[in-house]
Amino acid sequence: MRFMHIADVHLGAAPDHGFVWSKDRGRELWESFRKCISDANEKKVDLLLIAGDLFHRQPEPQELKEVNYLFSTLEKTVVVLIAGNHDYLKPSSPYLNFPWNENVICLFSDVCERIRLPELKTEIYGFSYHRQEITEPLYDGLEAERNEYFRILLAHGGDADHIPLNKDRLASSGFDYIALGHIHRPQVYIRNLAMYAGALEPIDCNDIGPHGYIIGDVHRKKVKLAFVETSSRQYKNEEVAVDPQDTVFSVREKIAETIRNRGVQHTYRVILTGQRHPKLRFDVREYMKCGRVIEVTDRTVPSFQLEELRRQYKGQLIGNFIESFGDGPQNMVEEKALFYGLEALLYPEK
Repeated sequence: MRFMHIADVHLGAAPDHGFVWSKDRGRELWESFRKCISDANEKKVDLLLIAGDLFHRQPEPQELKEVNYLFSTLEKTVVVLIAGNHDYLKPSSPYLNFPWNENVICLFSDVCERIRLPELKTEIYGFSYHRQEITEPLYDGLEAERNEYFRILLAHGGDADHIPLNKDRLASSGFDYIALGHIHRPQVYIRNLAMYAGALEPIDCNDIGPHGYIIGDVHRKKVKLAFVETSSRQYKNEEVAVDPQDTVFSVREKIAETIRNRGVQHTYRVILTGQRHPKLRFDVREYMKCGRVIEVTDRTVPSFQLEELRRQYKGQLIGNFIESFGDGPQNMVEEKALFYGLEALLYPEK
């Protein structure tokens, strides 16, 4: 039996709201999901597991029709899904009365239910969110029935406000695989047992690194897992080193070169580091023109010739300020305090 595990697709989201490419990102979420369905056919997947937050909010009826059509194109795949904290099942949710294809199974109860797929010798356990926040550790008490079936728990949560998890209890719960959603970065939660698939595409700037889905191949109740990267873009945090000779435009070129080298298709948070000339003022608006830059953070410190300043201002306020640091700053905090203090004293108009 082969399964595909996805989560946190967040259809309907508009990542990077306020930037010119935001609408394109919203369409890319749909395209990534469509490609995922195509991959399921190509890879002859028996079971598609969706571990919550298929939608970013309450789905519209037309959106459900679009998703259902894609599910209908699956040639041999059974789809099992739960609702997460974003697309939770409030009483008026269009989810509840939607006529799904016969290959789609929704575990929409607020208490754990189990479905059995005899042709795959597989059982899936799970339940859905009926409110946005659930602080109770509802997965702690779940146990799989001992039998010859491959037993899967479909689960969504992992922080204090969204069903906190206990590794020890999950590890001893008797499941053969635990398909997790809610955390957007793909990761192993319990080795050889529990995995966060991560968001199919990165949704915000904290979702750094690759994104995609998990493929599991099951043989004699043992599973071999592989992560498949599919995301069209990544969020990247990139440091750009500045030196005292730099100007506004030389820093701009450094940022542009970094983006060219790392990939113009990606979205960046740029962190400026190093030492700058004390009178240099960075032009963030200019730097945002270098590509998909959503944030520029200045972590530079002004460059000063301390010994020269110590001699020049000996016995004066500035000289005494430098002397208060003894032989020099002992750590990064003291270094910043010294440099920023000198900047304020020497260039109060800046």
